[in-house]
Amino acid sequence: MYTAAVLGFLTTVVSTRELGTDAYARFAAVFAATTFFQQLLDLTIEEALVKFGFRYVEGAQWGRLRRLFEIALAFKLLGGVVAGLVICILAPFSKVVWGTGGVVVPMLIASLIAVVQSPENVAAGAIILRGRYDVRGAFLALSMALRLVGLAIGCQYGVVGAVIGLVIAQLIATTAICVAGYAAYRRFPYAATEPIGDDFKRVRGFLVSSSLASSLDSARATLGTSLVPTVAPIVEAGYFRNAQAPATGLAALSAPARLVMLTEQTRDFEAGKHDRVLAMHRRYVRSTGALMILVVPIFWILMPFLIGIAYGPDFRAHASEAARLVLVAAALQLVWGWTKSFPVSIGRPNLRVITQAIEISVFIPLLLIFASKWGATGAAGAMLISTVVFCSAWSVVLHRVKSSWAAEVAVS
Repeated sequence: MYTAAVLGFLTTVVSTRELGTDAYARFAAVFAATTFFQQLLDLTIEEALVKFGFRYVEGAQWGRLRRLFEIALAFKLLGGVVAGLVICILAPFSKVVWGTGGVVVPMLIASLIAVVQSPENVAAGAIILRGRYDVRGAFLALSMALRLVGLAIGCQYGVVGAVIGLVIAQLIATTAICVAGYAAYRRFPYAATEPIGDDFKRVRGFLVSSSLASSLDSARATLGTSLVPTVAPIVEAGYFRNAQAPATGLAALSAPARLVMLTEQTRDFEAGKHDRVLAMHRRYVRSTGALMILVVPIFWILMPFLIGIAYGPDFRAHASEAARLVLVAAALQLVWGWTKSFPVSIGRPNLRVITQAIEISVFIPLLLIFASKWGATGAAGAMLISTVVFCSAWSVVLHRVKSSWAAEVAVS
């Protein structure tokens, strides 16, 4: 997974240097908008797949597990097609929104990514339910390696070529993980498909809440990059996109831990071991908090140098301060990274919807105001403020959850 993170970072370096500042800004805006609408309209079934998948595995309900996978795959394919169609419909208006040409054709081509990628997370769910974190991580690395190669080749032909390279890379990556996911799925004991019964309402609730939460989560980065050129020169979108490198890096740093937490905490919660769920949470917060106290001051000082080395002098001059603000926001997001898995593990994904809705309601207005005055730096400031609000909201939510669990123990 760390290899995947490094390769993902290199894709931004390659695309920035090969396309140049102006072309890269258009590519960043197209990619961010495509990703946002993909996550907005795609149906996030994988969290329900993990949550209820472990329930059926623990209960040896293999017929229900089989039906759950059928539902998951159908929803993902439907969501991918819908997302692709909406991106195609919105593409002709992109020039009006961003005030620049050369983005309509790349958006039309990029719409294929939503369709091609749609079955990937279902396959990943089968691998996770088998407990093979290593295999999941390997395919993440493969996907990023393919993207790097696709961009390195495609960028030689401009923004359109870069997007075509991404589509081809995603097609190969999805095919590979689907083969492995199907092999993992077949290792479960065979049983005739049976309806999931009363769980259907719970799965549907999980589906709605997870989809909303994923859409709101994507808005922090992808929608932010797409909105910056509506109030500032489009080049600021490129600066803001690359200024988010600290967020990408720190999110990748915690990714293995979050994947393990999702699996282990879900299993412990289903077994009624709330104390183990909270113990893992405390260990994560203490270790990441201590790490960030050491890391943030060092990278704050080095940030202009690192931005210059990675992206060139133009980005060093215009993206360094934004990257510093993003660094602080990313450190907070890392320590509160448990918020992605915890609500899924305890069966309350609606908590993510509430807290992320609060975050976005602060982020979007501030971004439009700040970016219009200070460009990428203003957008980063909006991200930092909204992240503080998000972390504060989750601190209150966690206290209420702990109190409810303590009350249940006292009654029993």
